[in-house]
Amino acid sequence: MPQHVILTGATGFIGRNLYPLLEAQSCEVRCLSRRPTEAQRRWPDRQWVAGDLGDAKSLPAALEGCEAAYYLVHGMGSADPGWAEEELRWARTFAQAAHTAGVKRIIYLGGVAPQGAPSEHLLARLATGDALRAGAVPCLELRAGMIIGAGSTSWTIVRDLAARLPAMVLPAWLAHRSEPVAVSDVMAALLAGLRIDLPVSTWWDIQGPEALSGQEILLRVAAVQGRRPLLLKIPLVTPRLSAHWIRLVTRADYTVARELVEGLTSDLIATRTGYWEAAALPPPMGLEEAAIKALAQEAGTLSAAGRLAEQVAGFLTPSAPRST
Repeated sequence: MPQHVILTGATGFIGRNLYPLLEAQSCEVRCLSRRPTEAQRRWPDRQWVAGDLGDAKSLPAALEGCEAAYYLVHGMGSADPGWAEEELRWARTFAQAAHTAGVKRIIYLGGVAPQGAPSEHLLARLATGDALRAGAVPCLELRAGMIIGAGSTSWTIVRDLAARLPAMVLPAWLAHRSEPVAVSDVMAALLAGLRIDLPVSTWWDIQGPEALSGQEILLRVAAVQGRRPLLLKIPLVTPRLSAHWIRLVTRADYTVARELVEGLTSDLIATRTGYWEAAALPPPMGLEEAAIKALAQEAGTLSAAGRLAEQVAGFLTPSAPRST
């Protein structure tokens, strides 16, 4: 197993969860940042190195001596025009720099390919994977859909809608199915990427155990919280329009939430399965177990306004037996 690892996206949701697990595997982890001094002040116990994915000259020194690299960056949240094209340039630059530095493998977390036309967000995720796998360094691309875990934007949207709305509009696009996966299973999949045989670049979907519609996910997450909201079917509500009311109700970043919701125009179902078996991992956990763990992690983190909104909604929402 590689012992010297560079972690891009170390301050993001996935990177924050992955870092301590890599350390627990006795890996020497180097975190890449454009502002390493600032990052060092915030996380003083980590090793930070300067590097900018948009500047090829800044990468060789950061990558030197690393055997494996985690590519966990995404430009979606910037909202700047042309972010998708910039992200593709980042991936190509990183793949070339990794080859020059002698990196043996790249592990990338992307998104499941939709069965219909992809949104800009999903198209960028897939294009990034294509660019990394086209490089000279073998790349393992793992494609996940909705990730259930404290800090995940998609989880925050679902959790807050279920907790804060006694009744909610149910647009037609919420009939599309996905296979939500627990963040702990995503972490296990990423860690296994260090040891799985990787002679050439390849990709796998890392899916949860069930294919569920958006409606089913909302109702089951609500049930975990002891609630049973009324769902109102209004098929003319578009994903873009839905993003606006999501903005009013949830804590999720609007720019990211809008991109995620606009990607829900067709099913997000795994087409290349078998990674759990290939990596000798146990079957992934179900939605309820993952949701309970996420809610426990978030306990005590809500603002006073958020707690009040959920208390009021609780009085107005029919109760359901809590999942255990």
